[in-house]
Formats: sequence, C-alpha cells, structure tokens
Amino acid sequence: MKVKFLLIMIVISAFLFSACAAPEPVEETTAPEEVEVETEPEEPVVEEEPEEVEEPEEVEEPAVEAVELRFTYYADGIEADVMQPLLDKFMEENPSITVILDVVPYQTIDEQLPVQVEAGEGPDLARITNFAAYKGKLMDLRTMVSDPDYYLANFSDAILSALEYGGFPDALTVTGPYVNKTLFEQAGIEIPGEGTTCEEWTDLAKQVAEATGTNYAIGIDRTGHRIAGPAMSMGATLIDQDGNFTIDTAGFRDFVTLLKSWNDEGLMPSELWLTGDSMNNCVDWFKPAEMVMCMSGSWQINGLANDVADAFDWVVVPNPTGAGGSTGVAGGSAVVAFADTEYPEAVAKLMEFLYAEENYSAFSAGTLALPAHIGVAEAGVAFNTDNPSVLGALSMYTAEVPKLQNQALALNPHPYAFAYYRNSANRIAQFLAGELTLDEMVASLQSDIDQAIEEANQ
Repeated sequence: MKVKFLLIMIVISAFLFSACAAPEPVEETTAPEEVEVETEPEEPVVEEEPEEVEEPEEVEEPAVEAVELRFTYYADGIEADVMQPLLDKFMEENPSITVILDVVPYQTIDEQLPVQVEAGEGPDLARITNFAAYKGKLMDLRTMVSDPDYYLANFSDAILSALEYGGFPDALTVTGPYVNKTLFEQAGIEIPGEGTTCEEWTDLAKQVAEATGTNYAIGIDRTGHRIAGPAMSMGATLIDQDGNFTIDTAGFRDFVTLLKSWNDEGLMPSELWLTGDSMNNCVDWFKPAEMVMCMSGSWQINGLANDVADAFDWVVVPNPTGAGGSTGVAGGSAVVAFADTEYPEAVAKLMEFLYAEENYSAFSAGTLALPAHIGVAEAGVAFNTDNPSVLGALSMYTAEVPKLQNQALALNPHPYAFAYYRNSANRIAQFLAGELTLDEMVASLQSDIDQAIEEANQ
C-alpha cells in the first residue's frame, strides 16, 4: 500500500517538475540567401507600325429607275375626280413611279383605244367596257401580283375569265329607270311599284307630262345595252343556250315597236336617238326636269345628286315587268393592264393597290358605285352622301341584282357583246326614223352581228 502511494507521488512530482522547467531557447533562423537564377535575356519588343486599313470605297447605290405609267380613263361622272387622289396616294408611297391619268371621252375608249393597242401604241392601263376588244392583249395578273389568291377570291370568275385575268371590275352597274318624284306629286299621280309593265309606265309618264306641262314623258339611252333590259323583260332572248345572239324574238320586236311610238308621238326628244351616231343619254333631259322618266342605269346616281341637287326629288323604280319578268342588265367597267407595257412590275403594283379593299372601298364610296369587289360588298360601303335620293337609289339598284336574268348577267362579258352593242343603236335609229321596216331592221341587225363575229374570228 505504501509502495503504491509512493509511486503515485513520484509521478505527480515529475509532472510538476516538467511544468516548472524553463523553456529551451529558440535558435534564430536567418533568411535563406537569394539564389540568382540565370534567365535568357529578353528580346527587345519591336513595335509594329499599324497596317494601313484601306477605307472601303463608297459604293453608289444604283439609282431607282423613274417609271411613268399612262392610264387612259373615261368617266360617266366624277370617277376621274375620285381616282386622282388614289393615284396621288400611290405615287406618294412609290416615289419612283409617276402615273398620268389621261381622261378621255367614252367614244375614244370604244373606238380608238382598241386600234392603238393593236398597233402597240396603247397605254399601260385603261378603264374599259368592251372586254372582248382586248383578247390576248392583257397582262395575266395571276403571275404578277404578290397575292394572286386575294385577287381571285374577291371578284367573279366569270368576269375575270372574260378579262383573261388581265384586270378587275371597278364597279357593278345595273340598268333601271329614274322618275321625277316631284312631277308625279304635282300631277297627283302615285308612283307605282313592282309589277308595272312598260306600257303602263309609258301611259303614266304621259299623264304626268301633260298635267305638269313637261316637255317629254319618257326616254331611254341610245344604246343596245339599255335596250336589252326592257326587251328581256318583255320576253326577248338575245343570247340563246349556245351563247349566240338571236335578235329576231318577240320581246325584242315588242320593245323597239314601243320605242318607235315614243318617238312618233313626241314622248321623247327625237335627237335622243336620231341625231349622230354616238351614244346619247336621256339624263341630259331628265336633269333639267324636261323628262318625267329616264331609263338609264346606276352609274348616273352621282351625276344626278350633284347636278339636280335640291331642284326636285327623284327616285329609282323597279324595272318594268313583262313576259320575261323584271330585269335590268348587269354591267360595269373594268380597269385593265396591257401586256406590252414596258413596266410590268410597276403596273402590277398599281393594280394591286387599286383593288386593295381600303382603296377599292374609297372609290366605291366616292363615286357612289355598287362594288363588284366581294370583300368590299360584304363589309359594306360608307357612301359619301347623306342625300336620301341617293341612298334610296343605291338601295333600289341593290334590290334589282337578284332579279337579273342569266342572259342579263352574261351579256356584258360576252366575247361578242361588241358586235351587238356597236350595231344595234344605229339600226334601231333607222327603224325609228322610218328608213327601215321592223323586219328589215331585225334582219339587218342580225346580219351585222354575224358579220362582225365572223370578221373577229378571221
């Protein structure tokens, strides 16, 4: 036990001794001597002179070719006045293209333009009505415009194919009668509605003229186009199932016989049909209130609105009714592009601009024309008028469209319509003047048409 206690005391004493012992001195250390490391001498840096960077030569952009397009244009009313601002807008958007609008009489379009185009001296574009006169002469827009699907979807294929896809109809027209409402009211005679025959209209207009002291009772434009509507209503078949013109039908004979009575009885001015060989319009007598009833068409609306103003009230009435129903004739002009233009791309750009919905609608609104553009018609046109006579006329002509006979729709784009149009007025005038009998007139007119078609096919 003592031994164990002794051992413990020895251990404790050793521990205490070591803790009290002075620490060993720390030897000073010297920094290691620097050792020189031999390095390869650096090569002197030679500053390279900056390479001369050649500034790129200024490349002049090729000048945009200045293009001048000629646009031959006829107008029944203010169409040219509405068209010009649209062309100004186009030129502002396309400063390298100048468009010259050459406004000419319709006779120039009908007689001189086809000759100019045939001789290679025609314009770049034109407003026309005789589609067949330019067969093989028009640009195929389907291959030139940026969106041919839009072009094809928005116009009647019957019209586009008649134009050989070289243009578009800028307006839809329908023939129909205007009556002086104020004169009917002064005469105390009510204006009749749907179902009134041509003979009944003649009698009523005569009564009104006599009661009011008006010079003329009734008239119709001097053209086979206007004659066709009432003739078809009276049962005429001007175009048979094979597409041929057939003049010798009862309805045609009946109407021209009635027309002769208008001339013989002084119900219409003799100079309307018997003076000159150009088209005369009955609105020239209707506007100054010298005629009670004028059979013309929807393209006269704007002119009547401007020229008649508030001098008297006028309305459009339904086409006369007969054995063939009640029909006017559809028609209209078209803007076309000629294939021999020096600037096909510029022409195509202008055409696409003109039939774009915004611009086409502006044209319809300004000219008060029924739109032939499907998209514009569906959207509706905000016509630039608050004239109740104008709005009523547009509504009435719109109501006439569903009544149109098939032949009334087919007449204007018919490939040989020109043969009928060009010869009918003069032959009918000869009948009215007593130079030809009815039979002679019918036979001569049919012969003229057949000959014109034969010559066109040579």
